[in-house]
Amino acid sequence: MNQIYQSLLNRKSVRIFEEKEIPLNIKEAVLNAAFQAPTAGNQMLYSIIDITDPVVKEKLADYCDHQTFITKAPLVLVFLADTRRWQDMYIEAGLEPRDPGAGDILLAIEDTMIAAQNSVVAAESFGLGSVYIGDSIENVELMTELLNLDEFVIPISVVVYGYPTQQQKDRKKPIRFDQKYIVHENSYRRLSSDELRNSLKDMGQLDQLTYEEYMKRFYDRKFGSDFAKEMTRSSEIYLSHFIKNKSI
Repeated sequence: MNQIYQSLLNRKSVRIFEEKEIPLNIKEAVLNAAFQAPTAGNQMLYSIIDITDPVVKEKLADYCDHQTFITKAPLVLVFLADTRRWQDMYIEAGLEPRDPGAGDILLAIEDTMIAAQNSVVAAESFGLGSVYIGDSIENVELMTELLNLDEFVIPISVVVYGYPTQQQKDRKKPIRFDQKYIVHENSYRRLSSDELRNSLKDMGQLDQLTYEEYMKRFYDRKFGSDFAKEMTRSSEIYLSHFIKNKSI
């Protein structure tokens, strides 16, 4: 089988790493893979913060829902959707640019996550495990101070890398939704009641729970959780800088 395709099939989130440093040439290759990602107009509307200070790592872990494994990871990168750099470049050229708007930040988020995913795929090819941490968009006030963020910059994701332990290598990858529930032809459609229920059944999620039991637990853990509410609060503040007619 094609090695790149097989790597994509094998890749899973890893949160427990060996106490082993990542060689500099591998780290540089992971970063370079990010830079080679598709980007709107070759603008590369993102910046990356390499977190090397243990104190900053500890604070970052705390602000991202107290995920302490971050402090032990050999490589921690914060991927920022960055519309400030081009703003400054326009000003440097003597132009009077408008403030970045909703379309600009959405485009920057696309660039940012494509770059992050390139880095993750490259990391997998070198035997590194990785995990995305979306909690970076929580605690806007604390994160802004910690990372010295500009109003036109959003910390879209923290990505953590390291060599997985044997237990993590052996851990089974979660089953994904079947294609028939995800891929629509020509136009979007909402799933039927049976499809909604069968989508979880096909994944094996309902072997020991009813649909209602599973959904209640998942709702409480994710969508209805305190961290999800905080994520929404902080996201609205970040986005308010790009949507001037909306007050927060």
